[in-house]
Amino acid sequence: MRGESEVPSSDDGFTIPVAERVKRLPPYLFGKINKLKYQKRVAGVDVIDLGMGNPTDPPDPLIVEKMAEAVADPRNHRYSVANGIANLRKEVTSRYWKKYGVRLDPDSEVVACIGSKEGFSHLCLALMGPGDTAIVPSPSFPVHVYAVMLAAGNVIELDVREPDQFLKNIAYTCEHLYPKPRVVVVNFPHNPSATVIEQDFYVELVRLARKYSFLVISDFAYADICFDGYKAPSFLATPGASEVGVEFTTMSKGFSMAGWRIGFCSGNSEMVRALSTIKGYYDYGLFQPVQIAAIVAMRHCEAAVDSIAAEYQQRRDVFCSGLERLGWEIERPKAGMFVWAKIPEPWAQMGSIDFAMKLLDEGGVAVSPGRGFGEDGEGYLRMAIVENSQRLRQAVKQIGKCMKSEEIAAE
Repeated sequence: MRGESEVPSSDDGFTIPVAERVKRLPPYLFGKINKLKYQKRVAGVDVIDLGMGNPTDPPDPLIVEKMAEAVADPRNHRYSVANGIANLRKEVTSRYWKKYGVRLDPDSEVVACIGSKEGFSHLCLALMGPGDTAIVPSPSFPVHVYAVMLAAGNVIELDVREPDQFLKNIAYTCEHLYPKPRVVVVNFPHNPSATVIEQDFYVELVRLARKYSFLVISDFAYADICFDGYKAPSFLATPGASEVGVEFTTMSKGFSMAGWRIGFCSGNSEMVRALSTIKGYYDYGLFQPVQIAAIVAMRHCEAAVDSIAAEYQQRRDVFCSGLERLGWEIERPKAGMFVWAKIPEPWAQMGSIDFAMKLLDEGGVAVSPGRGFGEDGEGYLRMAIVENSQRLRQAVKQIGKCMKSEEIAAE
């Protein structure tokens, strides 16, 4: 009998044992929901998908026009450079200076990535190995855990929803763990919980990094999507930050360029160099027309980013108001693309996975169960506000019907 990690190649019983790193990966907790979502769509059901932070808005037309122009140029179809073309890296440094007052060297402190997820994963390979430990925020965005595991590292998950306590727990872990953690991952605005911080958080984090000699990786994916006047602080804007860490940014969210797969790692030159070295072995860089279009986006489309953020704020208000009318206790997020909602009683007793399955099966609304982000996520749902306001109102209506049917069944 074969194990789950072995794949039959024929009927004669020959098996292919997979690598140990794959065996370390836990079962994929979103699998059941994704399978049911696929089945419903094949059956013609109009599923309102709030399960993934996948923007439905198109990029600014200027970005698309520049992409088309660049695609038409035969010179842009050759291999590119793995770390990104020079003008793209210069544009990243210009944007950091304008938005955060951070000066970066485009040649040594910036590398372009095939999305921030790819960059984060390859950086873990560059920094970690067997016996190394990373502290990651919990509830945990899956790649923050699995990229460390695939790099043969160990993971310590610390609850991030009280940022001051999170810092204290980092210090406590460093004091009592040997060898000390090699990497600390932070992710603000946080996915999935939408927790936010102010700049003084990073001041203390840099102090701890120096004291305990760990490296910092800041995942700043939701930097551009902020509400109610809140401005997400950059880790790199903290004095001394570039001495201890790097920051990942992406064009997926604010510029609505998710499928284009373009992000950046900026900061400490040695960490950037290590990532560039790994990437040099793994890929030939981004398709050059994407890089050219990204230059135009950062140079000329900042107003479109503000417009996108305003649209998400409107969606947040529509969706949260609807859930509140259904009796949900909602803490409205100050940033990001997600509502992190505590499941109300008595439905919380079902568990987040079963309740999410119920909303999809009976209501045609796909959401992410909190349990999929670790034990600290149980009792919550992560719901992406990526659909337009009309679709979100419809989603609330269908969620309400599911909850009503449960009440009727209980009577």
